[in-house]
Amino acid sequence: MNVQFRRTLLDYATRPYRSAGLFAYKFAEGKLKSDPAFFGLLENGLLPNAERLIDLGCGQGLLASWLLEARKLHECGNWPPHWPPAPKINHIWGLELMQKDVDRARAALGDSAQFYQGDIRSADYGKADVAVVLDVLHYISYEAQEEVLKRIWAALPPGGTFITRVGDAAGGLPFYYSNWVDRTIFFLRGHRLNRIYCRTLDEWLEVLRSTGFEVRPLAMHKGTPFRNVMLIAKKTGE
Repeated sequence: MNVQFRRTLLDYATRPYRSAGLFAYKFAEGKLKSDPAFFGLLENGLLPNAERLIDLGCGQGLLASWLLEARKLHECGNWPPHWPPAPKINHIWGLELMQKDVDRARAALGDSAQFYQGDIRSADYGKADVAVVLDVLHYISYEAQEEVLKRIWAALPPGGTFITRVGDAAGGLPFYYSNWVDRTIFFLRGHRLNRIYCRTLDEWLEVLRSTGFEVRPLAMHKGTPFRNVMLIAKKTGE
């Protein structure tokens, strides 16, 4: 069942992008199939049920499509019995710097989720139960990273969940290879290639804890030559 389920979820989550153009569809197909983060979020039960989830640096809305289709499959009984339940997210709100990606997300998912153009360093996040930032923080300065983390902390309730995936700068050659691939994709999507601001895993843990999060790391590069780590954080007291 597991292999067939994976194929079904990939097909369902990719299918909406046919209406957003060939590039959007092919990018969704390749990214969702090859990136272990998407199945990792579900298989490890990293996301709780939530009224509102914010996806900062959401690209063309792949995470939203993934979670929406996963929930549909879970509700119709097509779900691996050994996996945690798919998270029930009532509202998904995505913020993306590139207007073209916002347009693709809206064309694919319509009113199923909300997508807005904006900079995570300055846009208003509102309030949320869960915040997600995947492979984005290293594109902004160290000072901006810390400010964004503070703003995420402020947007969450006590016990709220923050999940981010980062590269471990102490990861050697796999780390440098993952950065090269990431920057290539970043460029193909229309972004400028500026300096990147990376940290070691220990440094990421320290900055999150100093912001007020309890955090644990989980390797998230299975099946790839990369060195990526998912950080699962919970907001502590006010």
